[in-house]
Amino acid sequence: MEFEEKTISRKEIYQGPIFKLVQDQVELPEGKGTAQRDLIFHNGAVCVLAVTAEDKIVLVKQYRKAIEAVSYEIPAGKLELGENADPIAAALRELEEEVAYTAKLELLYDFYSAIGFCNEKLKLYLASDLVKVKNPRPQDDDETLEVLEVSLEEAKNLIQSGHICDAKTIMAIQYWELQKK
Repeated sequence: MEFEEKTISRKEIYQGPIFKLVQDQVELPEGKGTAQRDLIFHNGAVCVLAVTAEDKIVLVKQYRKAIEAVSYEIPAGKLELGENADPIAAALRELEEEVAYTAKLELLYDFYSAIGFCNEKLKLYLASDLVKVKNPRPQDDDETLEVLEVSLEEAKNLIQSGHICDAKTIMAIQYWELQKK
């Protein structure tokens, strides 16, 4: 059985600083005809599961316009121009900017956020040996963040209440819980 779709044509709809939106016309496998695919191309992002010496996860509370709600998330951010070759540097930058920590990082997973229409690949890192940064990098101008450190039980309650609702944070908390067993 054949699965691959062949691109017949591509039309660029939008190019912005964070992603590109295209519309592809594709030939379906097995002679099933053609279809339109609306796709988002993204440079990727990093996210960090940071657990303190007191066994608390470090989260940021922030407003997310896309869902019109406040969300609690692990530190994360997009890869800046030129950082594709060094995602660890990007993860360390985000950890310092968002929560004023530095640490040793270990890659846990590479994963895609929404493979049905987007190629955004995230790298989830585990931060160990956390050290508070005395003079951290400033937060991005367009971000308003509150830093929280919560227990596993509190994090699970935040998931149950819907305050933690993004896949990367839920995945990180599930990893953390499995490591405790």
